[in-house]
Amino acid sequence: MRTRIKLTRAGEAFRGRLTATQTDLMCEALSALEGWASTDETLTVQLGAGREEVRRLYDRLQGDHKTPREFTLTARELHVIHAAITAVAPMFLSNRAFSEEAFYNRTGFFRENFDAMASSIVGAVSEATTP
Repeated sequence: MRTRIKLTRAGEAFRGRLTATQTDLMCEALSALEGWASTDETLTVQLGAGREEVRRLYDRLQGDHKTPREFTLTARELHVIHAAITAVAPMFLSNRAFSEEAFYNRTGFFRENFDAMASSIVGAVSEATTP
């Protein structure tokens, strides 16, 4: 899976081209946490956004899942995506051990794909904002 992304400044937001697989991974993270959160407050603590905002972002990322698409995302939206990507793995801890199989079965991705995408988001924002 290609996890490297490139973002450019677009006013106060960031613009970039995401592959279908990248947006699928992001959607999996958002939907997994939205589904597991027992309350809106729980989701807000995990992601910094409530259920309605998470659903709107999920809907924006959803698409034909066949072609790369251009997206303009705010720093807040990138934060929510990053938080979701990094918060999924701990949900698969059992007796202090991580279940790679359960993670893959639920998300359709390996944990290292999630970790690489989270790192790529931070790196892309850093590159886009460094003079």
